[in-house]
Amino acid sequence: MLSEQMLRIAKENLQTHIEIEKEEEYIKSLINPLQVWISSASAPACYNLIPLLANGEVFGMATEVSIHLLDSSHYKEILHGIVMEAEDLAFPLLRSVSMHTELDDAFVQADIVILLDDILFQHEIPSLEDCIRQVTEQCKVYGSLIEKNANSKVKVIVSGKTFVNLRALMIMTFAPSIDGQNIIAVAMFLENAAKAMLARKLNMNSAGVKDVIVWGNISGNSYVDLSKAKVYKYDSAIWGPPNFSRHLLDMIYDGSWVRSEFAFVLSSLSSWGHHCLGMSPAHVIATVLRYWYQDSPPGEIVSMGILSEGQFCIPEGIIFSMPVRFQDGSWEVITETEISEETQETLKRLAHDLIQEKQVALGEIPEMRPYKEPAFNGFNLLALLEEENVQTPPEDLDTLSNGLLQPETQEGEKVQATTDEPEAPPDGLLQSEMLEEDKVQVPIDDPETSSESLNQSETSLSNAENNENP
Repeated sequence: MLSEQMLRIAKENLQTHIEIEKEEEYIKSLINPLQVWISSASAPACYNLIPLLANGEVFGMATEVSIHLLDSSHYKEILHGIVMEAEDLAFPLLRSVSMHTELDDAFVQADIVILLDDILFQHEIPSLEDCIRQVTEQCKVYGSLIEKNANSKVKVIVSGKTFVNLRALMIMTFAPSIDGQNIIAVAMFLENAAKAMLARKLNMNSAGVKDVIVWGNISGNSYVDLSKAKVYKYDSAIWGPPNFSRHLLDMIYDGSWVRSEFAFVLSSLSSWGHHCLGMSPAHVIATVLRYWYQDSPPGEIVSMGILSEGQFCIPEGIIFSMPVRFQDGSWEVITETEISEETQETLKRLAHDLIQEKQVALGEIPEMRPYKEPAFNGFNLLALLEEENVQTPPEDLDTLSNGLLQPETQEGEKVQATTDEPEAPPDGLLQSEMLEEDKVQVPIDDPETSSESLNQSETSLSNAENNENP
């Protein structure tokens, strides 16, 4: 039978053993730093990303990193300048920075791969299908190199302004041994841009806008969902503790702005010159990596492009942006998120585009095919606006319903527009009755004009009576 002293000694030995193991792991992590590879390293986003990766906030203050910059030999001088400047930073956790221009040596022992590649049009803009095939060929090369050279548990992050979803899917296709859970497409850039626009509208800090969801194609047709969005620390008559929040759509009373200007600006964010300095994309990539290694804030929704497995009735086998949370070094879809029927129909349309891109990339179809819109009922949109609590001015609702509920016409047939002019009276209507109606309908905004009109009407009426009774 063990005595109390023996149990205490055993407990101390166990604690000492645990501390020794942690110390060995720490020393091993210093000996084998995290290998981070960045493609298209001459891009401005890479220049802004290096300090964020090396300062210890992303991977923790106990993890060293070695950064490898990969790009074409045409950018050799730029890469050399980035390497020298990164070394001048003298970050304690930055073990080394190296440049690579040969593809055969790419992604060797990579723990993290960050793909910043985009399509650059120098002369003529090719067709959409040609762009898809060009992206596929590039991802085929990258995918095979990742499959061959990288670590088996490598994490791949795809960012950029063109075909982000497709590139993540093609990397997954041509690197089949890599777990699909470890290949993601960054959607937080669009999410943060939406938060910034909403914050400017509310005259508040964008950090206080939470739970904005980006659905669909990150660099193409997407849907920014505000139904779950909340605002924190909003300066108004109602104030509460830091965890006090209110629904964002209750704070924005300009419903037409949400449907028009907000949607239009977000749809143009993928333009070529937007954020050319790369500060925002670099911050987004670093934030996603920090969430991946250190968990996302509890209860907060993060948008990310992942491989669909049928969640929210989205077709399987495509990279689709949807709400997730990061926890314990992995991520999971927030499947308890409720969506309306109208949102579900929007997701079907967005999924159609991504399926078409996939089929063109794999050579299953020669060109993209348009989505066949179902029969649309205008009342559904009005119900959606009420459901999302977007306050719409009455005149906007009239215009909206008139535009959506027009009767169907044959090709070339015109719909007669309604006017405020009164219709011609029937032949049997007496002149006196017409005069009575005219008298009732005279506006009374101008007293002088009103009195003159009334006098003329009374005179005409009396003349008519005299003619009837001579």
